Amino acid sequence: VDPSGNESSATYFILIGLPGLEKAQFWLAFPLCSLYLIAVLGNLTVIYIVRTEHSLHEPMYIFLCMLSGLDILISTSSMPRMMAIFWFNSTTIQFEACLLQMFAIHSLSGMESTVLLAMAFDRYVAICHPLRHATVLTLPRVTKIGMAAVVRGTALMAPLPIFIKRLPFCRSNILSHSYCLHQDVMKLACADIHVNIIYGLIVIISAIGLDSLLISLSYLLILKTVLGLTREAQAKAFGTCVSHVCAVFIFYVPFIGLSMVHRFGKRHDSLLPVIMANTYLLVPPVLNPIVYGVKTKEIWQRILRLFHVTTHTSDP
Repeated sequence: VDPSGNESSATYFILIGLPGLEKAQFWLAFPLCSLYLIAVLGNLTVIYIVRTEHSLHEPMYIFLCMLSGLDILISTSSMPRMMAIFWFNSTTIQFEACLLQMFAIHSLSGMESTVLLAMAFDRYVAICHPLRHATVLTLPRVTKIGMAAVVRGTALMAPLPIFIKRLPFCRSNILSHSYCLHQDVMKLACADIHVNIIYGLIVIISAIGLDSLLISLSYLLILKTVLGLTREAQAKAFGTCVSHVCAVFIFYVPFIGLSMVHRFGKRHDSLLPVIMANTYLLVPPVLNPIVYGVKTKEIWQRILRLFHVTTHTSDP
């Protein structure tokens, strides 16, 4: 950034970490790192169990594997860099690296939203049209849905680097978060950012807004079908949906809250959006494998079996 105040292209940004808690960041990094390791190990365990157990090669569990893989990538795109800030005071990030991190976080979030929608569709077909489930959601079709999620998330974020590169930066190069977000970076520009704002709204409405609407619609249809079943069948149907409903709330609530704070709140010297941003990228990867592990009997049984085998083989 040109110190004279003239318009120039940014070559690097400064990641501020946790504003107001700079002295505590070193110690706060330890629980954050522990949560990151739990997230990676938990999601890898889910992927390993589903991959090795042929009885779990069903659409619901394959979608869960996709969700776990995306959770690992999302947390990894931000947490190691955050640890470098907290432990080594490595606050500088090059402009290109910032663009890459921004693109990765936003595109992976779009992919995760698509997978959550696919999981809702799977539950809708399984409960409302059980006889057609095996023919509608075949393994090749599930694979195509996964590929569509990748293409959709990538395509939605493809214009992002272009819209950021066109902006001149002359005010400051200090970001208010521990990683690069589109909403945070564009507010540093000393030019008209209405194009970026409109683009961000289009992405949120066409991805998060549409997906959450379709997920809500699928559960309204599921609820309508379940209310006509016996109590035993109702309990079984609701039991298969609890984990997914939890995953939906865990993902969408922090995302929507963060978007609202960025759009209507004050930018500088506020710890709330920083905490919400870190929550958005770390809490879902930590909680999703725990929720699915506890609430899904098939996965929980495999986890117990895996633990039993490990302890048994370690005995002298």
